[in-house]
Amino acid sequence: MSTQARQPPAKKADRPGKQRDAFFDNAKFLAIVLVAMGHSWEPLKGDSRILEALYTVVYTFHMPAFIIISGYFSRSFDMRPDRLKRLITGVVVPYVIFETAYPLFKNAVVPGSHEEISLLDPWYLTWFLVALFIWRLTTPIWKLVRWPLPLAVGLAMLATVTPNIGDDLDLQRVLQFLPYFVLGLNLKQEHFHLVRRRSVRIASVPVFAAALVIGWWAVPRMNTAWFYHRDAAQELAAPWWSGPVMTLALMGCSLLLTACFFAWVPRRTMWFTALGAGTLYGYLLHGFLVKFADYRGWFDHPWLHHPLGEIAVTAVAAAVVTLLCTRPVQRAFRFAMEPKMEWAFRQDAAELARDRQSREREREKVSA
Repeated sequence: MSTQARQPPAKKADRPGKQRDAFFDNAKFLAIVLVAMGHSWEPLKGDSRILEALYTVVYTFHMPAFIIISGYFSRSFDMRPDRLKRLITGVVVPYVIFETAYPLFKNAVVPGSHEEISLLDPWYLTWFLVALFIWRLTTPIWKLVRWPLPLAVGLAMLATVTPNIGDDLDLQRVLQFLPYFVLGLNLKQEHFHLVRRRSVRIASVPVFAAALVIGWWAVPRMNTAWFYHRDAAQELAAPWWSGPVMTLALMGCSLLLTACFFAWVPRRTMWFTALGAGTLYGYLLHGFLVKFADYRGWFDHPWLHHPLGEIAVTAVAAAVVTLLCTRPVQRAFRFAMEPKMEWAFRQDAAELARDRQSREREREKVSA
């Protein structure tokens, strides 16, 4: 009788810690595949208007989708010591390691290269770690203010007319992508259910088709740099007022295509679902392979600048980033991406108490 009485609470306590939503893991994995494919298209897109149109469409939503999910899973962040430690070991330490490794890698691969190491100037992919650190650290503020999303959009619009922000810590990107993170913070589970309805999936097909047509039309007429969100309007040789206008226009397009992307993300467990937990590995590591191919001139091969070559490059990029998200790769690079670093932190009494309670619950479950 007493054993049966203990059993239900144990199962209930166990459920939240073990269950993951397959939808979000699938979305993260598919978004990171699109990121890798986009990077592989960059050296080739100048020779193909169709590829550049596809590149433009993908760049409209792949990082916003990833950032929205990052914001959604940052809702519980506060200044609790264990969460701050996680932020340091999972974001700050990888930033320092990869911000150091990328320039050293270039110096080793490119003869005569003397790339300097600078922790203030994010190199290639590491800007996202800086942005994630700042966004997550400011999460309590966004949860406190009354109108967080309008405020974030306002800051993004102001950034586009402020070229003096400079390149330190890639603050332009931090501010211009900020609204997507804040939006994720304010989303609930039911909001994602809205875009996963059958009617939205059907409607997303003509929306994506129209986006490709518009992208094809815009290729010779629009500066692709707008999609990177790393420059003010004046730095793109555009009038200052175009910055706020483009912020709102691009955000509208990004959110529409992101909703269409989420509509087609599978909800059930797929063969790649487990890889969603390793997307940061795939993101940071695939940059070495893309840069190596670029430094060695592999993208200059004439065959790659034809349709079959572009398809082959796309398939290789997708396969490589998939491999880099797997468990063996995660185990091999966990020292750089998720180091424990217990030696670097003081023991927090509240955290120790939580650990004791967790161990006691585990013992209760075993005895039950």
